[in-house]
Amino acid sequence: MVDFVKTDYPVVFVHGMFGWGENEGINNHFPYWGTTTGSLTEYLRCHGIECYAASVGPMSSAWDQACELYAQLAGTRVDYGKAHSAVHNHKQYGRTYRKPLFDCWSENKKIHLIGHSFGGNVIRMLVYLLKYGSPEEIAVSGDEVSPLFVGGNEKLVCSITAICTPLNGTSAYDTARRLRIISPLRYICFNYAAVLSRTFLHGRFLDFHLEQFGVNDTPGISDKTGYVKAVKNMLMSEDNVEFDMSEKGISRINETVKTVDSVYCFSYCFNSVEKKKNGVDSPLNCDFLFLKATSKLMLIYDKKAGVFARGNDGLVDVASAMFPKNEPYEMYDENVSLKPGVWNVMPIRRGDHGTPIGLFSDRRSIRSFYDEMVYILSAVECNNKNRFEKHN
Repeated sequence: MVDFVKTDYPVVFVHGMFGWGENEGINNHFPYWGTTTGSLTEYLRCHGIECYAASVGPMSSAWDQACELYAQLAGTRVDYGKAHSAVHNHKQYGRTYRKPLFDCWSENKKIHLIGHSFGGNVIRMLVYLLKYGSPEEIAVSGDEVSPLFVGGNEKLVCSITAICTPLNGTSAYDTARRLRIISPLRYICFNYAAVLSRTFLHGRFLDFHLEQFGVNDTPGISDKTGYVKAVKNMLMSEDNVEFDMSEKGISRINETVKTVDSVYCFSYCFNSVEKKKNGVDSPLNCDFLFLKATSKLMLIYDKKAGVFARGNDGLVDVASAMFPKNEPYEMYDENVSLKPGVWNVMPIRRGDHGTPIGLFSDRRSIRSFYDEMVYILSAVECNNKNRFEKHN
């Protein structure tokens, strides 16, 4: 436990696959951040932390979600990119955010981005685009290109924190593939999203942000396509979270995305696996029964595949959540100064994939976890400001 400190910069939380943000009705009943332990954002605000929980497409690709996150932060229309949209056969533009998530996002008011699960890959993608932009989008769009794709805006972000993120994929996906349930699950999930997106629940209780495929109307515009066509477009596309979770998809992300020298990167891993008295690895630290089952399946798969595993959280392998392959990293040492541009791998914690978002976890311990995180983010703000002053 640490003494509570404040951050000068806003903290923006980004949910994972099938998750939601604060502007969706479901969050009033089941906050994604603090599901059964009480809203974490409200807890942090009570301690003077300016924080927000963004809403992006829970089934969309890392690229599409990054574009949506940028539009919310900037208060503008979602632009998925002319080149990207042409390749993936969907609309270039999405909804318009009349107001930004908060006022005065700038180099003087940077942000800390915190992503859970796949949200960690989304914030990686956003920071990469802010820094390096997209030459392909500039080439086809010219003067009409989105500021996101121009690059040179990395100073808008102070840090990124990936929690339980499949930075190198996950054996859970490989296990599902071996069980031959990926295709059925994809079919069920896309149809589920398409059905609910055409009911009164859309925009009130939940929002899948799939207007680029014509699944739902763009807010304020009646432009959805036929049901069959919309679902077919999604099923045939690689521009979704399911593909990005595959070995090919995550490899494509890691071949593209790289760390930014001025941005601090943190990763937090949770491990549900411990050895029983008889020496057998077992998911003893799972609070959620479903994750206990998936954790056991992952252990079985790893053993059959001859893979040495450090454990898992029920959905993501510990080794995968530590740092992306081929990117610099350092194991966290409280006696050593933190460095930007490298992954600072934090000590592994006990728990499952839902533990850090308060799913059946202990309220006191989960809030203590974020108290400690805020303490570290506050420290890197000081480092960031000192470096800026020396540079100038």
